[in-house]
Amino acid sequence: MEAYKAVPLGFGPAEVADLPRTRPLLRDFPTPVVTLSKSAVAHNLATMADWCAEAGVALAPHGKTTMSRELWQRQLDAGAWGITVATPWQASVALGWGIPRVLLANALVQPAALRAFAADLDRLTVWADSPRAVEIMTETLTGAGAAGPLAVLVELGAEGARTGARGLKAALAVAAAVAASPVLRLAGVAGYEGALAHDASPASLARVQAYLEELLALHDAIEAAGLYPPGAPVILTAGGSAYFDQVAEVLAPRRSPAGGDGREVEVLLRSGSYVTHDDGFYRSITPLRRGGGHHNAAGREFHAAIHGWATVVSHPEPGLVLVDAGKRDLPYDEGLPIPLAVRPFGATAAVPLEGAVVTALNDQHAFVRVPEDAAVAVGDVIRFGLSHPCTTFDKWRALAVVDDALAPEPRVIGLVETTFG
Repeated sequence: MEAYKAVPLGFGPAEVADLPRTRPLLRDFPTPVVTLSKSAVAHNLATMADWCAEAGVALAPHGKTTMSRELWQRQLDAGAWGITVATPWQASVALGWGIPRVLLANALVQPAALRAFAADLDRLTVWADSPRAVEIMTETLTGAGAAGPLAVLVELGAEGARTGARGLKAALAVAAAVAASPVLRLAGVAGYEGALAHDASPASLARVQAYLEELLALHDAIEAAGLYPPGAPVILTAGGSAYFDQVAEVLAPRRSPAGGDGREVEVLLRSGSYVTHDDGFYRSITPLRRGGGHHNAAGREFHAAIHGWATVVSHPEPGLVLVDAGKRDLPYDEGLPIPLAVRPFGATAAVPLEGAVVTALNDQHAFVRVPEDAAVAVGDVIRFGLSHPCTTFDKWRALAVVDDALAPEPRVIGLVETTFG
């Protein structure tokens, strides 16, 4: 199994398959390694499912976070409506894995991809933010003899943000174009508030709130204009992992999954990072840590399920150690790794590491500044908290699953494989 850097040297398929039975100690695995904590993942799945049920929303988690068939299935088993993806290739993976509902949170304007999906449109929903996108989809699917209409959500953007029609007038023009297409079905509205802010300051929260209210106004305007197909269900969707409480507050009142108000309306969050959470960006901004609105029960939080482990390979000067994990192993786009604990050479358990900070990453090394009197030596192993799951998983074809990363003696109980092409 040399293709998996997460397993001990010399391990073969038989040893990997036997991990649930043998449960070897994590300290016997090579570094660098990133682990996934089984107990924390289970906690996060249950916590998010309970929160969504109380808030009156459904969940279509963004699968690009992990690109793991096993974790996607666990999210579905916990009640997820479907899986969100970002690219045609990711959509093809999801469809190939038999995901019952796939939401492509992007415009699908590549003719080759449209033709490839033409016979499997019933499980796919896509976005559009321009009449041109609608034109391409209509022409391509008509030419491909598509078997049924493709569900399309009108994406609303905001000035200076990412994709999405700018303003209600432009979005309504897209909705009218979709409604007029013989091979498309106007299926709702979509947006992404996470591109508008990057913190939980009052100004950021106010901007997110205003955008979500405009998204709801777009849905109401489409309904008032009679553009939705009569009696057809619609979707309202927004919500990354930072502001999903505001999404629920604004959109959940429109939810009517049984069609009690005359039309079936589903409100979908697309939060993806909750499944592993982190010790950096999402720890600082998650609604469950900063309050989470009236749906948050006292003391309920997500737990960090991903950790990096690296060996001190050099202590070249006072206050500086180098470890054997770098950009090829650990995320760095939303903050550098966070030293949390150190397992001394020959010891069984890690102890807290106070005052240490990562200052830089090379390809295969991290620079860790430590207090000059810190008990850190060559051969010790440092456990790192990570920041941003989305750029953790894509560095590993398989992650070592431990029973509990914070246990005195974590044991490896399996691998979670990823698929990033």
